[in-house]
Amino acid sequence: MAGRFIAVVGPSGVGKDSLMEGLCATRSDLHRVRRVITRSPELGGENYEYVSESLFAARAAGGDFALHWKAHGLSYGIPNAVREVLANGQDALANLSRGVLQAADDTFDDLIVLHVTASPKILARRLAQRGRERGHEIDRRLARPKPVMPVGLKTITIDNSGPLAESVLAAAAALYPARV
Repeated sequence: MAGRFIAVVGPSGVGKDSLMEGLCATRSDLHRVRRVITRSPELGGENYEYVSESLFAARAAGGDFALHWKAHGLSYGIPNAVREVLANGQDALANLSRGVLQAADDTFDDLIVLHVTASPKILARRLAQRGRERGHEIDRRLARPKPVMPVGLKTITIDNSGPLAESVLAAAAALYPARV
């Protein structure tokens, strides 16, 4: 049986990377996809492969990605290697943009969307702690209209406003109800 592609989506600061890290720590059989991003490595964040825009474009044109998109002035890619992981029956977990979910559904046979939410107050605090943006930039980010989720996708919503451990347990129970 093929594995499931689990797309983790939600606004910046919601704790997607922390939740993914927690899930992978509790589920050794869960594969975390290492994305390819044109974001400068000095900006930190998740463990990703940095490439220049020109190299990204060449790789995309060469078919190196199962899925790729642009968001917030950056290019993101899910390497084709994920197909082998899924074919081997292992679930794969990746941070995606909500705007690429329909393409992900078209690309992967078994897509599950893990939609992570948190209260605006929590989001503002986390964005400030992250230090990549200033007050007015955070306010602008929080005021942006929320992208519409495509209809008909298998979606699990997790509120990550509280302790991370509780969110990890809730996500694991929803993804693996018979195995938790």
